[in-house]
Amino acid sequence: MISILILTKNEEQDLPGCLASVTSWCDDVHVFDSYSDDKTMEISKTAGAFITQRKFDNWSAHQNWGLANITFKHPWVLYIDADERVSESLYTAIQSHDFTNSTHVAYEIQRRDFAWDGTWLKYAQMSPYYLRLFRPDKMRYERLVNPVSIPDGSVGRLPGFLDHYPFSKGFRYWINRHLGYADMEATMRLEDMGKGTQFSVKKALFSKDFTEKRFHQKGLFYKLPGRPLIKWLYMVIVRRAFLDGTAGLTYATLQAIYEYFIVLKTKELLNDRP
Repeated sequence: MISILILTKNEEQDLPGCLASVTSWCDDVHVFDSYSDDKTMEISKTAGAFITQRKFDNWSAHQNWGLANITFKHPWVLYIDADERVSESLYTAIQSHDFTNSTHVAYEIQRRDFAWDGTWLKYAQMSPYYLRLFRPDKMRYERLVNPVSIPDGSVGRLPGFLDHYPFSKGFRYWINRHLGYADMEATMRLEDMGKGTQFSVKKALFSKDFTEKRFHQKGLFYKLPGRPLIKWLYMVIVRRAFLDGTAGLTYATLQAIYEYFIVLKTKELLNDRP
């Protein structure tokens, strides 16, 4: 029916749960690994997954290479990370859907992000829908980090949830990982500045293409002063993160801090210019 693609790098803690959510019903599970040096490979082999390894360079290049070079058994691929789980509701939706006669090339799936205490960040989550189920020959990615999915065709939406546990390895891991993301976001910001990339308010507000809309929104957002505070206010007041309780307010604060990481790194790179 569909193949599974899981990206990994030292995921011995989260990978068993991820694999358990798919191996009972999928006969083509692929682990795309960036040369882990923990038990990730051992866990993958024990679960019967197919393994492909490649040195990681950046997110879009890595994902595009995987889609182009991994041989999938089925024409549809569900891409998930090791800290994600296919819920029973999503499994049911996949099993009951007629992909053979589908007019779409990709499907949006709603992701549920869970806080460290198990709270579903229903309101604090920035973007609940992701293009994770697609025909690999009709999908490509852009951007070094937080890549944008670019489908070559129409997009549908499946019911059910993809459950995500971004704090499964603790706060320190989350912060260190977002420091790395900030480096790449700042690099892209300088590239856009150097190329004179133009961003449209009209497209940011009214584009019917979600990918195009998000691209212009992010580009315009990076030009605003006081971005960390704006992001915190947007999450807490506009998206009503306070309805998620303490977890929602804490998550909004962490996201604002991440935005400040990007601001600082961008300034650092500008100061380092000759």
